[in-house]
This record gives sequence, C-alpha cells and structure tokens, in this order.
Amino acid sequence: MSILAWCLLWDPGTACVLLFQCLRRLVFLQGTFPPFLAEVLLRMHSVGICGSDVHYWQHGRIGDFVVKDPMVLGHEASGTVVKVGSGVTHLKPGDRVAIEPGVPREMDEFCKTGRYNLSPTIFFCATPPDDGNLCRYYKHSASYCYKLPDNVTFEEGALIEPLSVGIHACRRAGVTLGSKVFVSGSGPIGLVNVIVAKMMGAAVVVVTDLSASRLQKAKEVGADFTIQVKNETPKEVAAKVESVLGCMPEITVECTGVQACIQAGIYATRSGGTMVLVGLGPEMVTVPIVNAAVREVDVRGIFRYCNTWPVAIALLASKRINVKPLVTHRFPLEKALEAFETTKRGEGVKVMLKCDPNDQGP
Repeated sequence: MSILAWCLLWDPGTACVLLFQCLRRLVFLQGTFPPFLAEVLLRMHSVGICGSDVHYWQHGRIGDFVVKDPMVLGHEASGTVVKVGSGVTHLKPGDRVAIEPGVPREMDEFCKTGRYNLSPTIFFCATPPDDGNLCRYYKHSASYCYKLPDNVTFEEGALIEPLSVGIHACRRAGVTLGSKVFVSGSGPIGLVNVIVAKMMGAAVVVVTDLSASRLQKAKEVGADFTIQVKNETPKEVAAKVESVLGCMPEITVECTGVQACIQAGIYATRSGGTMVLVGLGPEMVTVPIVNAAVREVDVRGIFRYCNTWPVAIALLASKRINVKPLVTHRFPLEKALEAFETTKRGEGVKVMLKCDPNDQGP
C-alpha cells in the first residue's frame, strides 16, 4: 500500500507528513489524495507520541510487527473534518473528532462478538504495514471518528487512545467499587490505569516505579500510595505492596512488561485475584505460574482496546476524569525530531505534537 493510501494530504503546498523512512530516520513528505465513500479527510491537530512510535523509530520492529517499507508514525490523534465521503452522514466539515486507530477490514468472528481488536486483519495506525496520522491532513474511516463535545479539547481527544488502554485493562481486571489495586509502572499507561481504576470505584491504588518523578505524577492523578523500587527482589516488592495496603490487592495491573515486575505482580496479588498484563516485553518470560495456579490468581492479557471511545468521551465531557496533567511537552510538527528525542530520553510524561500551524493550542 502506498504512503498516500492511508496518510492523505490535502494542500500540497503546505501539507506534510512525518515519515519513518528507515531505522532512526524521520523525514517530511508532501502529497494529496481525496477521501473515499465511507471516509473523512481530517486536518490533524494533536498527535501524542507513544512508546511504540519511538520503538519503531529506533528498532524498526515490535515483536512480529516489522517495518519493511517507509511508514508514517502516530496513532494518538484528533483533528477537524475537512471533507466527507459521499456515504458519510453523521459527520460534517468543521466537526472536531477523536480518532480510533483500529479499523476492522472485515466482519470476522471477532468483530461479530464485539472484540474487533483481536481481528488478525485489522487496520491499525502506525503498525506495519499501515501508516499512522502524524501529518497535516489524513483520511480515516468515518465510523471510527468520534465527534468531540465543545468542552473536550483536541489534546483530550488525542489522549483517549492511551486512556482506552486503561479502560480496557480495568474492565478486564474487574475493577469495581472498593477494589484494592496495584499498578506496576508509572509511565503514561500506568497513569491512565490509575485514573480509570479510581474512576471505576477502586478504594485504594498503590503504584510502583523506579522513577521518583513519575511516582509524583501518579500521586497527582490519584494514586493513594507509591513505592519507589530500587534493588528489591520480586517477593520483596510484593511484601512492600502488602505492607502499604495492609493486605494483598485483589487486582494487579502490570504496565511494564519487565519479567521481574510480572513476577512481583503474581506474588503480590491476593489468592483468587486477577493480574492483567498490559505492558509488552519479551515473548518468553519466566514467571511463578505454579504460585498463581495453586492460589487461583487469574492472569489475563489485553491487546489494545475495543468499545472504549464513546465511554471515554462521556467521561471527559462530564469532567469525571482529568487527563490534562499527562501532557508535559508540546512541539510543532516541524520539530518532530526534537519531540521524539524528548520522549526517547524519558523526559516528562506525554509529548504532544501540534500538526495545525494555525492552531497550536490544546
């Protein structure tokens, strides 16, 4: 599929797209292409940089997803409708929308059961071979563009993507009123899990991380307790979690993908509880699976998310949750390389690229 087939530019005089050309190389490209029947053309506004974007840029692959041809990065995004395809009736030019990056290509068995995120043929922005939306103008399936209420900003719209990971993870974990939750890792995904767990009624949330500054951010977004991990063994980390909570948590949300953290998560989780694996690490890890088995600790995975955008938009519009503190850096699209370097160095939490040269606000 050509670079313009999914990352589409409207004004060839001013539009540009950030292209991951080859390992560690980002370039700008220009072009033009109209929307199809069920698509909309968007003027992009805000695109957050995800750890996966940086990983593709630096390593050219994530697991089985290998970048073989030049690819546009970016999948945490929002923008304004510029044109609509002839089959689109629920959106019009001028509408501000949040973009769900995963679009099913066929009505397979997973789509029929509502778990379209598991469809093996799904289109997903910035997952090879599919291009992302870090550009001036972009076209997308209209059914996966969600109109933003007036009191929800573009940046909040872009943050629905990572927020959706938290919603899906907490749903899979069974977070409910009174839950005691252990979140392992205080990066952007750990933080959205803290936000969502508290919103869903968790009585107490404890967060672990290596970074004191990230743990401080966890406190800011709602964590009740934080533990800075240094050289402790997994069992020692689990003991600290139990000591802080006064009991073992029913739910652990593991957001790092690090083997030692997965081990700590199993040891920490109360018998009969649930641990959800959110962070992705090596394909093969050594974990105390017998410990989990004999204590009936359910270990569940998540892959991206499904059926989350309407819920997230409603929560943001009602002000039940606040994701604005997650954005710590902003860069114009022309300074994308600097933005990627900032993310790579681990500075701040969420770096946001502003794609509209006439509107650099939130």
